[in-house]
Amino acid sequence: MKKSILLFCLLLSLGSIWAQKKQYKSAIIAFYNLENLFDTIDNTLINDEEFLPGGIRNYNSLIYQDKLSKLASVINQIGTELNPDGPALLGVSEIENDTVLRDLANQPLLRKQNYRWVHYDSKDARGVDVALLYNPVYFSPEKSKNLFVPLPRGSKDAYYTRDILWVKGKLQGETIHIYVNHWPSRSGGEKRSEPGRIAAARVCRLHIDSILAKEPAAKILVMGDLNDDPINKSVATVLQANGDKESGSTGSLYNPWWDLYKKGIGTLAYQDAWGLFDQIILSRPWLLKKQEGFFLYKQQVFNREFLVENTGRYKGYPMRTWDGNSYRGGYSDHFPSYILVIKEIDKD
Repeated sequence: MKKSILLFCLLLSLGSIWAQKKQYKSAIIAFYNLENLFDTIDNTLINDEEFLPGGIRNYNSLIYQDKLSKLASVINQIGTELNPDGPALLGVSEIENDTVLRDLANQPLLRKQNYRWVHYDSKDARGVDVALLYNPVYFSPEKSKNLFVPLPRGSKDAYYTRDILWVKGKLQGETIHIYVNHWPSRSGGEKRSEPGRIAAARVCRLHIDSILAKEPAAKILVMGDLNDDPINKSVATVLQANGDKESGSTGSLYNPWWDLYKKGIGTLAYQDAWGLFDQIILSRPWLLKKQEGFFLYKQQVFNREFLVENTGRYKGYPMRTWDGNSYRGGYSDHFPSYILVIKEIDKD
């Protein structure tokens, strides 16, 4: 922690806006879609045959261990130029179970963070869930719950999607609420599948409203692969998240990815168009710089060169794990996203 404080103070002192040379604590909060992180063990409760030895993908322990190693190499670097501890909080999606979380956290590059996690199994038809990994030096969970998302008829072929994970806990002693999401995909077409994402946004928003009714100044984070961009109805209208820092209706959320999306920056690509599905959205109290707690300092898509496909039909896209059923040996078909939050150190 002392190293992270000193490093961040040095970075801040380089900017004239921080001429007073105040000292700050910092924390990295990230989200990463891990692209089908399955183990090699048959789970009779889900349809995981394609990720078993002998399945159509020819999945095996060597591929699984290579996948874990590559994901760890990414997570180990997220935000470390700002805080050498890396993510204090990391929301993840497309994980099969807590076994893969344990195997990921035990990778040599991540052992020093001593990551713990919060996870629930959901009824998703593909057998994938969301989870929250956390560094216990920074965060301690107090309550958690999985929020079921009922899909409207006709919105998707499948009857079930991922639950939303809600976690309440303390970030360096400050109470925050975190929602980890993976909303229904656009398979079958954006418009046809849109009601499913609206349904997920509504479930998340209703739970947020229940928190705000009791804690009007609650610090809330909504993170995840929303399968929609910041401007889409599910995010902008139903979740009530916008890119206006200066003003917002009561209870509205701030979406720091709005301007990046307008500039053509994304976290995934499809048919040569970039989408910014992987977002971290905040309640308004995170924007107040004059406060005792953490506030938002910056947001970033982690799109380092080594994560970018350099050949073939996906050239320029995130370097994916799979090309159809063939193992490409990449990382994920999504870039991670992260935010940096800081708070002034009390010198008294």
